[in-house]
This record gives sequence, structure tokens and C-alpha cells, in this order.
Amino acid sequence: MQIRPLTPADLDALAEIDATVESARYLHLDRGGEGLNLQLRIEERPLRTKLIESNPISDEQRFAVRQIATGADEGTALVAEHEGTPVALLVAQPQPLHGTLKLIDLRVDYDHRREGLATAMVYQVIQESRDAGLRAVAAETRANNFPANQLLAKLGFELAGLDAQRHSNHDLVKEAVTLFWYLALD
Repeated sequence: MQIRPLTPADLDALAEIDATVESARYLHLDRGGEGLNLQLRIEERPLRTKLIESNPISDEQRFAVRQIATGADEGTALVAEHEGTPVALLVAQPQPLHGTLKLIDLRVDYDHRREGLATAMVYQVIQESRDAGLRAVAAETRANNFPANQLLAKLGFELAGLDAQRHSNHDLVKEAVTLFWYLALD
């Protein structure tokens, strides 16, 4: 297994990484209060039905990956390779206005999960962020992607906010709230 920078030659093989999200748990958001007296409580709960959701790379992510791999944009794109085949991808872009590096995508092939690839790749971009003098690494997940939330929490990221209506007006009901995570580097 080798982690290396992504090259333009790798772009076509990225679609073969099976990044299916599978989870039986989620982070439940309980909201109380009114107006500015808002109270939030987040707790781990079982999903009503086990989540098995295809997670294809989006057009926006594909564009960012291409721009970084070809050198047209700043950022980091890492690929983990097993026997000549990409099995994991991490894409991150600096956000100079905020002094952060934002993780755009992190995917590990279904057959290569729980091998430490995601952890190693995230640690690598954390070190690159420190070396660049950035103040934090940022990431977004959905509340029902429990494995991603668990990984970020394990790596020291703190939950910094949420958006209960990012994808629809019913994300809270559908257990799909967008969560914002930050890892302070200073």
C-alpha cells in the first residue's frame, strides 16, 4: 500500500473507488428553545433502517480533483494505491480567507476500509496544514455518515456547527443534517 500525490493519469480510475456509505448509527440532533435562545443536543442513536448509500464522486468534487491534479488550482490530492489500483482518495483545498484547509472529499474503497488509510491520509494533510501556517483543518459530513463522523472525532476534530436545511427543508427529520468539523492547529 502506498500513499502518494494524485496525478492526472489517475483521474479515470477514481470512479472505481467504491465509497458506499454503510452505517447503522447516526448523530441525532435534538433542537430546543426559540430564536436566539437555541439549545442543541447531539447524541449517537441507531438508524431506523441500516443506511447503505451509494456515494459517487460529485461533479463539483470531480472538477476540484481535476484542477488540483493538473496544477490549475492549489490544493492537496492524495491517492492510496494497492497493486497499481487507487483504493482511497483525499482532496483538500486551502481557504486563505479563513486560514484553513478544507477537506473536500475523503473516500476509501469498501474492500480496504479499517486498514488505517483514511487516518494516515488525514494526518498527512494536517501536517501539511501546520507546515503552511494554517490555523485549522475543516471538514463537512452528514449526521447519518457515522463512520466519517467517528473518524473525525477520533482524529481530534471538534463539531463546530450544523446546517439542518442544506440539502432539503427536511434534513432534521431525515437524519441527514450537515455537520461542520474543525481541527484547530494553533
